[in-house]
Amino acid sequence: MFEELTRDRAYLENKYHRTDEPFNPYLRRKYHGYEYDPATGMSDEELTRGLHEACDEWEAQGLARPVIKALAVEYALEHTRIDVNAQDYFVGIYSWNRPIFDATVRKWHDGLFATELSAEWEQMERFNRAAAVNMWVDYDHIVPDWDALMSLGFSGILERARGYRRRREASEGLDARQRAYFDGIEIEYRAILRLIDRLHGYALTQTHEKAPKIAQCLEHLREGAPTNTYEALQLMYLYFMVSENVDAYQVRSLGNGLDHTLRPFWEADLARGVPRERLCEILGYFMMQFSAIGNYWGHPFYLGGTAADGSTLVDHVSYDILNTYRALDIYNPKIQIKVNVNTPTAFLHIAYDMVRTSRGSFVFCCEPGMTRAVMSYGATAEEARTIDIRGCYETGVRANEIVTADAYVNALKAVLYAMRDGYDGQSRETVGVRTGSVDAFATFEDFYAAVLQQLEYLTETAMSTVSSIETHLEEINPSSVYSATVTHSLERARDAYAGGVKFNNSAILICGFGSFVDALMAVKKVVYEEKRVSLSELAQALEHNWEGYEELRQRILRLPHKYGNGDPETQTLATALSHWFALRVDNRPTARGGVYKALMHSAMQFIWQGEKTGASPDGRRAGEEISKNASPAPGADRAGVTALIRSALDLTPYLYTESFCLDVMLHPSAVSGERGLATMDALVRTYMAGGGIAIQFNVFDTSTLRDAQLHPERYQGLQVRVAGWNVLWNNLSRAEQDGYIRRAEANRKN
Repeated sequence: MFEELTRDRAYLENKYHRTDEPFNPYLRRKYHGYEYDPATGMSDEELTRGLHEACDEWEAQGLARPVIKALAVEYALEHTRIDVNAQDYFVGIYSWNRPIFDATVRKWHDGLFATELSAEWEQMERFNRAAAVNMWVDYDHIVPDWDALMSLGFSGILERARGYRRRREASEGLDARQRAYFDGIEIEYRAILRLIDRLHGYALTQTHEKAPKIAQCLEHLREGAPTNTYEALQLMYLYFMVSENVDAYQVRSLGNGLDHTLRPFWEADLARGVPRERLCEILGYFMMQFSAIGNYWGHPFYLGGTAADGSTLVDHVSYDILNTYRALDIYNPKIQIKVNVNTPTAFLHIAYDMVRTSRGSFVFCCEPGMTRAVMSYGATAEEARTIDIRGCYETGVRANEIVTADAYVNALKAVLYAMRDGYDGQSRETVGVRTGSVDAFATFEDFYAAVLQQLEYLTETAMSTVSSIETHLEEINPSSVYSATVTHSLERARDAYAGGVKFNNSAILICGFGSFVDALMAVKKVVYEEKRVSLSELAQALEHNWEGYEELRQRILRLPHKYGNGDPETQTLATALSHWFALRVDNRPTARGGVYKALMHSAMQFIWQGEKTGASPDGRRAGEEISKNASPAPGADRAGVTALIRSALDLTPYLYTESFCLDVMLHPSAVSGERGLATMDALVRTYMAGGGIAIQFNVFDTSTLRDAQLHPERYQGLQVRVAGWNVLWNNLSRAEQDGYIRRAEANRKN
């Protein structure tokens, strides 16, 4: 199996390295391949200069923005260098670092925020400086209608759009906005077809053994829908390259379930006599594209699900995909597995084994909880059954939901602002609301009310700012390539980001939740119940970053009242706060005609917000990381994994209608052998039965991690689950590594 791929693997692993720079996995889209044949297109400098000149001219002509952006995409695709390589079945497109971005999207973004949205920009900047709420305009979590792309191909998608245009012209006519919408689709899809023509023509000039197969594949894709597995994967790769890396729209799942999308092609190929090993080898070449690109966040696809009759969708194609991934021994792309009571244990055991041996990137997404979440904002049972998983573990109605992730609320800041009357000690400005002096908080209930007032201000201000911005999403970044795949968008003749889908939703994320709860419990205990210090004295300790107050800090760190341990008093508070946030956000109307969705997910904010968050009452020092996702603060979970899962389930995960993820750290001894696999399965199924949504694991031994810090050369392949993706241990900062060691040490003592 994989004989040819093994021969070509060294090339594929280095495919997107620049010849003159070392590869850095933290830098996204910086690398766009080795130096392709200059005769096939422009250099970076020539392309950039030409795009800016052309876009300036089109704007001077008064063209609509969807048309200008489409023409820019066309220009980039016509002039980018291309390649058909002897060591790869997937074609080369040189300019994959969003060449049109500065000449269109960034220019329109900056212009809008400098004028019409200047007040919103000031508010965003104030929040971002303090890391109180991290905000930006988000276009990063779309999944096209892969079924439509696979059944129609690029040419069929274009013809379908033309049909909708003709019918609307004949019935009610087109206004200027609708005309620009269809013009943008026409220009961009014609450009994609011409790119395929260029690639096909170039393939015909090559003499290596892969060239005829690549040329035939491209010829079929130029004419219509894919006819086999290889063509389906090539179409998927081409769409990804054009959408994410030229058109500036992330593609956050490969397939509407990769097994679902490939199944008809895979089975037809097997029926035609194509060996299963050959299909797996081609799939391996496909997966290696994303491993080579090295997106720090990982590139996702999901497997499994439930059929309409209640049976599992896991079948031989699912197993073939999972086993191919295992054989490659890579962690990018990353895999989400839809888990239900019907999911075969043998299938899950393959993934569990890869997790416990630090091979592959997985999250387990529980269908019952996801179903309750999406139906709570109006999705039908069938829409819930077929939902896509996007990005890390977010959910969305297939081919009919846009969710922007607009605002990451740092809950821990609410505690600090209550202690300083809204003042932020890091950005040195008043960012929160004025709630009065700490001396006025005679009881914990007084202090708690001030904290909720601060959290309410951060959340409400963030939502108000987002609502003002989101009526302009289409002006900043028209989505022609994506919108053309969505039937609802075509029917309405509206950009998908301007109300062109059924569910026009926005997500508000809460970050540092575990640290937030622990900080409040610390104040409750040491100030108001034990009366060891006054609240103003505690505020002084925080202002001095605990210098001179180490005894108090150690007392707080030893408190048993930490989130994640099943402590009843702590859980009562945590549940109340979780429900408070989710119910405040969920189903509030957005400016685009949809609803807001709560999300318990932090991405990298547990590091980034932590760096800008001062010392906090839970004993944390200034600049240290805060808790991530629905997980406890580093080292705070001391009562074992059962207590941790029970604590998370008390928060009612399905109230977080965009997603809710729990990180679990396990010691290798707990998951060794067959009994270890059964343990992991029991944890996942227990979490699922309690209404959980997403759960993911790190399996660590403290001594291994400490040795890896001392001898990184011995641990080149050691992986860490960060938030919704894996990275190599050696690519983490020392501070990040120390956080994992604290978690592992606490886990060892359980």
